[in-house]
Amino acid sequence: MMTPNMNHAARFAAVASLLAAPAFAQYKQVNPQVSKIVSQISAERIAETQKKLVGFGTRMLLSKQDDPARGIGAARKWIYTQFQSYSPRLEVGYDVHRVKKMEGAASRIPRDTDLYNVIAVLPGTTNKEERILIGGHYDSIVLGKPGGGEPEPGEILPLRDPDLDAPGATDDASGTAAVLELARVLSQYTFEKTLVFITFAGEEEGLVGSNLYAAKAKEEGQKIEALLNNDIIGFDTSLGGRTESHRVAIYSEDPQDSPSRQIARYVQDMAERYVPWMHADPVFRADRFGRGGDHTPFNMEGFAAVRITTPQENLANEHSITDVFANTVPEYTARVAQVNAAAAASLAWAPKTPATTHDVTRNGRKTTELLLDRGKSRIDAHLTWINADPEPDLLGYAVVWRTTTAAFWEHELFVGNVSEYTFPGVSIDDLVYGVKAVDKEGNESLVAAFVPGPRVKRKIETVDQP
Repeated sequence: MMTPNMNHAARFAAVASLLAAPAFAQYKQVNPQVSKIVSQISAERIAETQKKLVGFGTRMLLSKQDDPARGIGAARKWIYTQFQSYSPRLEVGYDVHRVKKMEGAASRIPRDTDLYNVIAVLPGTTNKEERILIGGHYDSIVLGKPGGGEPEPGEILPLRDPDLDAPGATDDASGTAAVLELARVLSQYTFEKTLVFITFAGEEEGLVGSNLYAAKAKEEGQKIEALLNNDIIGFDTSLGGRTESHRVAIYSEDPQDSPSRQIARYVQDMAERYVPWMHADPVFRADRFGRGGDHTPFNMEGFAAVRITTPQENLANEHSITDVFANTVPEYTARVAQVNAAAAASLAWAPKTPATTHDVTRNGRKTTELLLDRGKSRIDAHLTWINADPEPDLLGYAVVWRTTTAAFWEHELFVGNVSEYTFPGVSIDDLVYGVKAVDKEGNESLVAAFVPGPRVKRKIETVDQP
């Protein structure tokens, strides 16, 4: 029974007690197909892929394009054939660009060069326009002073011969190996949404390949629901000797309820459900301090994207000739790949994320309105959401909420196959709400948060005083 003096927690408990919950077990069930996918990830295959990539000697963007056994050209052709070998349903191709010489003493592209992103697309079925990308970069680089040693502050190092060894076993043969292994396993299944497996080039020269791909995707109006960018997932021990074998960091951009932040929370949730031996820990920062990765250009183009990376970097090996296979831990990379598999498969089978805003015209002006209000009583939390074309296997929706100072959703309630819900007597001012769609196999969409967009500065006209 609701009473005026109830606090928020008591009110939510009372609301929940009014609901029959026969669907709750189904809503929270484990999808056995996702569990099967996770179990099929092979550390041995990942190790063999890393060895093969290191075996090309160097994968620097400016290395040989036409040598059949060495350099970035040989590496990309091998990646291409690997994608082709996994399934006839994979649409394999190159995303090719001619990159112009970049001026400046510190430029890593001193001449015009060809860049190839290697892509394998697994088309979806009912929601094939929605794309989930799983990526990593296959190029490598070695930096440092000739003969070793750290550069002096402000010192610009000469460009190293691009055909010298640059093994890049962890940075980022590990991410590339994970992408290939995920393509191998996931391509044996049929998903509602389209999965795109992509290995970027030119990451080490300034995120060039991902910049070009993200800009093209934006121009084409692609619907990219998520990019899971795997970069530096090859080892679990830092330069200082600290080891974290069962933890991976998920970086996501601000603000607190950005689409990227929702992906980070989603990856954490799916890891808890399907990969309980791994802790997928969100880090609420766009990337490591002052740094970036191939997810960054996607964020800048307005796409939701996260970086998946080891929490224990070894900066002595990165961009060094010591970044060799002997310094990697393929079993750790495989566990990170399992986290990717759980999140990607769940999301690719999940219903579309419901919309919590709609476009309206008021006083002759078009605006986007948040579907959250105080209801007819003016003292309730009234939530409305939109799913214009619900999937046939839709079970219903779950509402989530948390206090404004909490980082993660603290509570959730399955409310059925409805398009609105009211919490009687509960404020909309000091809580954050969200909603997600759930299908009959337990696959959950991303959460759509009920948060207002950025404020627009109002321009006030004045007149001159007489």
